[in-house]
Amino acid sequence: MTTERSTAEQFWSDAARHLVRYGGSFTPEIIERAAGSFVYTADGRRILDFTSGQMSAILGHCHPAIVETVQREIARLDHLFSGMLSRPVVDLARRLAESLPAPLEKALLLTTGAESNEAAIRMAKLVTGKHEIVAFAKSWHGMTHAAAAATYSAGRRGYGPTPGNFAIPTPNPYRPDFTTPDGELDWQRQLDYGFDLVDAQSSGSLAACIVEPILSSGGIIEPPPGYFVALARKCRERGMLLIVDEAQTGLCRTGTWYAFQRDGIVPDILTLSKTLGAGLPLAAMITTEEIEQRAHERGYLFYTTHVSDPLVAAVGNTVLDVLQQEQMDVRARELGEFLRAGLLDIRDRHDVVGDVRGRGLMQGIELVLDRETREGSDVLGAHVTRRCLELGLHMNVVQLPGMGSTFRIAPPLTTTREELALGLEILDQAIGETAPA
Repeated sequence: MTTERSTAEQFWSDAARHLVRYGGSFTPEIIERAAGSFVYTADGRRILDFTSGQMSAILGHCHPAIVETVQREIARLDHLFSGMLSRPVVDLARRLAESLPAPLEKALLLTTGAESNEAAIRMAKLVTGKHEIVAFAKSWHGMTHAAAAATYSAGRRGYGPTPGNFAIPTPNPYRPDFTTPDGELDWQRQLDYGFDLVDAQSSGSLAACIVEPILSSGGIIEPPPGYFVALARKCRERGMLLIVDEAQTGLCRTGTWYAFQRDGIVPDILTLSKTLGAGLPLAAMITTEEIEQRAHERGYLFYTTHVSDPLVAAVGNTVLDVLQQEQMDVRARELGEFLRAGLLDIRDRHDVVGDVRGRGLMQGIELVLDRETREGSDVLGAHVTRRCLELGLHMNVVQLPGMGSTFRIAPPLTTTREELALGLEILDQAIGETAPA
């Protein structure tokens, strides 16, 4: 039993001895507390959090309404037998349905993004009677079995076979593989080619396609307008379901309640996670009455220890309260324009900034060694990340080989213009001090 706070030396010694390393390296700071847009270290430093924790704390750290809800509900309803229902669970399911276009109205409340994607893929397979899953070649959908099998950006080697999973090219306008005569991304030709390959490999058992509206771990890549309408058509032609994973984009972050709304589509299954709990473990899979009925008739089983837990459901209701009352979709649009203008200004003054992209308060910048060749540099990305941290800004660089020069910027929706300006100032300084001449 720990009776006193360890020294920093002992802390890092214990961490090295007892923690399993699960991807990348640990940030070299001991975090003692967090509030709003900042985290605070053991040695008293204040660090601006430009990633909302793990892109989750959309209301900032320790939001008063969330704190009050947890304190109240933990004394009343914490955890129940998975077959029991409580008012927070039913209320949250109803309110999510009300926030979505028809016919999305049936919700399953879970804990993580991987779990919600696992539930979605499992349902799609059962309902269609098929088993093959299509995803983007730079996707990230989680680390559980089916979610990991549909994840192509990392983590595929050494874990055994994942039969029945196919990748299609990621439509990246900054790095087009199929081009029009004027050099722009020819996404329709790329999409046709991708599904030609899928059809050639399929055994005739295509169940679903799972996609992120903006690929985050893939490098903040947003498919062009029109792409998802065409993708949905490809799915319908093959009797596939379309699963949209809005772990990071859902609930106002991109300037609309859901990122898929920009494209005029309605997925067959929607998954939410990170932003729904505003930092606490809460996720949801939402589908139509028709699909849910068919799944139920076929014995759909996704029975977990923390399905329909009341405490986090109460938090989810509070998150929706704050988003609605403070019009966070509008706020994200306005602050996103401010953030983007600042990032474009940085690009104009630093040749190593090759691209600025994203929507609302989910933006990305890509560093390059040469704007003409668009050659990236993981080393440069690591140097800028380290210098930002020294100056008091936590930046999240994509920690995947060959992609370590793309930064993901996702501050809380509660952030202020002054905090965004501070982050932009630090980023500007860090790039200026570390970029090659």
